[in-house]
Amino acid sequence: MSPQLTPEEITSAASRIVAAFAAMDEDAYFASFDPAATFIFHGTPARLTSRDDYEAQWRTWVSEGWKVISCHSSDPFIQLYGTTAVFSHSVATTTEEQGQRTTTEERETILFTRSGSDGILAVHEHLSLNTF
Repeated sequence: MSPQLTPEEITSAASRIVAAFAAMDEDAYFASFDPAATFIFHGTPARLTSRDDYEAQWRTWVSEGWKVISCHSSDPFIQLYGTTAVFSHSVATTTEEQGQRTTTEERETILFTRSGSDGILAVHEHLSLNTF
């Protein structure tokens, strides 16, 4: 039986995702997600039903000139459920596409699970615009 997750483990896993995203370190970023992870993004018309789907979308964005300039996480909240955890936070992300910089304020939820020898992986990510 896998040990229960701790707040420190989830904080660390979430920090790794945010740092890899901010650095556009594709290998580290996508290694943080289970291959069967799902993704819902406000700027994408359909649910992405695997890590491969997201990686393909990422490559499309990059080929169109998109890049991350910075990403800052704040207001984290962790809910633990044994070997599963829900991490939610606010995210301020600055991106650039074709020379135009945009900063978006978003709310994000990431579901994590302890995954045997792979450690702690994200199995779902939901990102929505913060309109408040």
